[in-house]
Amino acid sequence: MSVFRGIHGAVVAHLGELIVRGDVAPGAALDPVKLENELGVSRTVVREALRVLAAKGMVDARPKRGTIVRPREEWALLDADVLRWQAQNRADDAFLSDLAEVRDIVEPAGARLAAARRTDADLAALRDAVERMADPDATVDAVVAADLAFHRALLTAAHNALLRQLEEVIATGLRARDLLVHGDSRRDDSVPAHRAVLDAVTRGDADAAERAVRDLLARADRDVRAITSGKEPE
Repeated sequence: MSVFRGIHGAVVAHLGELIVRGDVAPGAALDPVKLENELGVSRTVVREALRVLAAKGMVDARPKRGTIVRPREEWALLDADVLRWQAQNRADDAFLSDLAEVRDIVEPAGARLAAARRTDADLAALRDAVERMADPDATVDAVVAADLAFHRALLTAAHNALLRQLEEVIATGLRARDLLVHGDSRRDDSVPAHRAVLDAVTRGDADAAERAVRDLLARADRDVRAITSGKEPE
């Protein structure tokens, strides 16, 4: 999470979200004086916010041109704040596509390792998450939280310290995807697919675990595509 709080954090978030949404296009200049007046904050607050965004690769101060918005490919895309701002931007199809590709690369491999290395505690965490997802009285927020817990537990069960560092990337984007999908009445029931992953990991069957995760991700991709396109899920 961001370490910034109060008015500084609010201004950083406001400007970051403007940039992510494309309200300020790459190459366009941000006018500090205009921002001070629009936001009703001091020059120091604006200067500090722009400094933070510069550290995230989102803006660049240039002589005689001021502070310029940088192209998306130059942003620190794995930064927790940048991830969150992109996840909150429902119109950012590129982010959802990138997230799907990262998950396709990471999670099947993580499942194979989990099948070989999982502990009793890992299995208990996975079972608990599936049970919470399957609760008929669970709210959308509760289902989202349980889904996140399952995927975190799966990567944790791989017992690879570097792989666990990717949790933030997957979890941040997955939260946005889940709120979109689980809040839609047309969504597919994902509990059986999650349970298939759990069963394979429990048996220690690496091949089955990988196949089950690939099936789960394919279902997730179909749900997102159906919802964003307005079509019924296949």
